Amino acid sequence: MAVRKIIIDTDPGQDDAVAILLALASDELDVLGLSIVAGNVGLHHTTRNAAMICELAQRPDLPIFAGCAAPLARPLVTAEHVHGKTGLDGVALPEPQMPLQDRHAVDFIIETLRAEPVGTITLCALGPLSNLASAFQRAPDIAARVAQIVLMGGAYSAGGNVTPCAEFNIFVDPEAAATVLACGAPIVMMPLDLTHQALTSKARVAAFRDLGTAAGHAVASWTSFFDRYDARKYGQDGAPLHDPCVIAYLLQPELFSGRDINVMVETQSPLTLGMTVADWWGATKRPTNVTFMTGLDAEGFFELLTERIARF
Repeated sequence: MAVRKIIIDTDPGQDDAVAILLALASDELDVLGLSIVAGNVGLHHTTRNAAMICELAQRPDLPIFAGCAAPLARPLVTAEHVHGKTGLDGVALPEPQMPLQDRHAVDFIIETLRAEPVGTITLCALGPLSNLASAFQRAPDIAARVAQIVLMGGAYSAGGNVTPCAEFNIFVDPEAAATVLACGAPIVMMPLDLTHQALTSKARVAAFRDLGTAAGHAVASWTSFFDRYDARKYGQDGAPLHDPCVIAYLLQPELFSGRDINVMVETQSPLTLGMTVADWWGATKRPTNVTFMTGLDAEGFFELLTERIARF
C-alpha cells in the first residue's frame, strides 16, 4: 500500500485518542498534522489532550494546530458526561510540554491542500466539522484538491446518540456538516450504524492492557472509562469505539461495507436538528454524495487495532 498523507481533524476524547494512536502506529499513513476543534470538550482541553496523546506516542514533533472554539452559528455543546471533565479522563498522563503551532487550524488545512499535489491529501474528521467547513467556505478551491474525506458522524437506522435523531458530531455543528457534505469532494461516512458494531469487551480491553506498554495501558484505561456511559445507556457489555473506524478504513477498507447514497443534514427543525437524512433507497433522486458505511468485520477491526497499538 502506498503511503497516504492525512490530516486528522479532531476533538480529542478517548476514542479520538485511540484513533490518533492507530494512525501514528501505521507506516501506511503520513500524518501531516492535527487540526483541533472544540467538541467533546472545549478547545483548551482538546488541544491539551492532543499534545498528551502525541507525547504518549513519542511524537512531540507532530504539529498541532488549534482551530475553531465554537460551531459556525451556534453555542458549543460538549460531552463531559461521556468523556469526563478533561475529555480524556481514565488515565493520568504527564502535563504536555510540546507547543502548539502559531497558525490557526483552518489556515493549516487551506495552505496544506494548496501546497500539496491535487488528490494527495485525505482529511480524517473525528469531531464536529467546524474546521473543515470554515476552510471550504474561505477557500472553495481546495475541495477539488482533496483526495477523500473520511468522517465519523451521522446515523440512519441506529437513530441518534445525543437526541433521538442526531449523532453528536453532526448535532454540535449541523451547518458545518451541511457545508462539508455539499463540498463535492469524495466522502466516506462512518455513522453510528457502523460504529456501534465496533464494541469493546472485557477480553478486547484486556488484550490492550496485556501488551504491558504505556500505550496499551492508556488504551485499556480510556476504553474502560468510556465504556461506563455507553454500556449503561445501551445495556451492552461494551461500548463502541467510534473514531478509530475512520483510520482503520484507510488501513484495511475490506473490513467495511456500505453503499453510495445521498445524505443531507437538518439545520432548521428543533425536533430533528442535526439529523442526517440518509436516502438509502434513492427516493429523492438527489445525486449521491457519500459512501455510507453500515457493515464492519469487528474481529478484524480489533485485531488490527491491537496489533498496531502493540507497536508502541
